[in-house]
Amino acid sequence: MITETSAVGFRQNLGEMLNIVQYRNDSVLIKKDGKPVAALIDAKLFERIRRMQARFDALSARLAEGFAQVPEAEGMAAIEEATAAVRREMKAEAGSAPLTRRG
Repeated sequence: MITETSAVGFRQNLGEMLNIVQYRNDSVLIKKDGKPVAALIDAKLFERIRRMQARFDALSARLAEGFAQVPEAEGMAAIEEATAAVRREMKAEAGSAPLTRRG
């Protein structure tokens, strides 16, 4: 569950907000002028997000390096083609799934 609060409410209830995260394993979305500006999350989740970001950054760098010599238009066309092929495959699999009867 995500608890939403204003920046003022967060500041006034910091102890309670920490308890929500630590003991209920919930998150707190902090808003300022009605717009989300920050979130308070469990430290384990934060560390997991950091690891995922590092892996994503490393993968992005490898992809950029591997395709550095490919013209952008050609690369985008290959991506579109691969995406369409996967969508066709998924659609075919969904169409061949056995029907189950409810009742």
